[in-house]
Amino acid sequence: MTRPIIGIIGNKYEIEERYPVHAGGTMNSAAVADVAQCMPMLVPSDPAFVSVPELLEACDGFLLTGGRPNVHPEEYGHEPTDAHGAFDRARDAIALPLVRACLERGQPILGVCRGFQEMNVALGGTLHPEIRDLPGRDNHRMPPDGTLEEQFALRHAVTFSPGGVFHKLMGAQEVMTNTLHGQGIIDTGKGVVVDGHAPDGTPEAIYIEGARGFALSVQWHPEWNAADDPVSRPLFSAFGDAARAWQSGRRTPVLKSA
Repeated sequence: MTRPIIGIIGNKYEIEERYPVHAGGTMNSAAVADVAQCMPMLVPSDPAFVSVPELLEACDGFLLTGGRPNVHPEEYGHEPTDAHGAFDRARDAIALPLVRACLERGQPILGVCRGFQEMNVALGGTLHPEIRDLPGRDNHRMPPDGTLEEQFALRHAVTFSPGGVFHKLMGAQEVMTNTLHGQGIIDTGKGVVVDGHAPDGTPEAIYIEGARGFALSVQWHPEWNAADDPVSRPLFSAFGDAARAWQSGRRTPVLKSA
């Protein structure tokens, strides 16, 4: 049997600030190929080139990646400000309806960083533009300097709900993760369950209550060192298993909290 195809939802990017491309980090492809054991396929995330129905038929699952552009606040009823940063409206137009369609079909979907925020917004949730400005919150952004190893280093704990979906998946109630994000959840969308928090209370792991298939998302970047990281490996392995189940025409049983 051929490997399941995972559509990697990437971002618009400009090489040397003049040559437009659609881009996805190599580490995303590596995590999908090496750990999930699926075939990565980078999606040009723009409705001018692809449609959600076509993607649903072409792929067995989807990875919603991180990226510098943020979900436009108009998607959750807020006015844009300088704190919201850059946007990718073309990706919004693909990713948000894709989340809803996958949930309706039970098709596997895994969100990372911006993908975490997309899953919440797609279901009616809202976002803080800059959580480091909130009282009592830490700075979760990528360190501006240093090697990739330093920037993606483990920086804080994430504590999962006892007996919850992520606790069962990881085999531990507390894990260490990297942190490279500026925004965070204010209000959760319909069915969005926060199952893990950083020490400052920032939501870090969610699942969709009642989802017909694999529908998990994390605020950190598990694609970094995914093959060797004890937190990343079970997440991508479970995602790959769900994609194989979808490919074979089965539905993966929903993970239930205790």
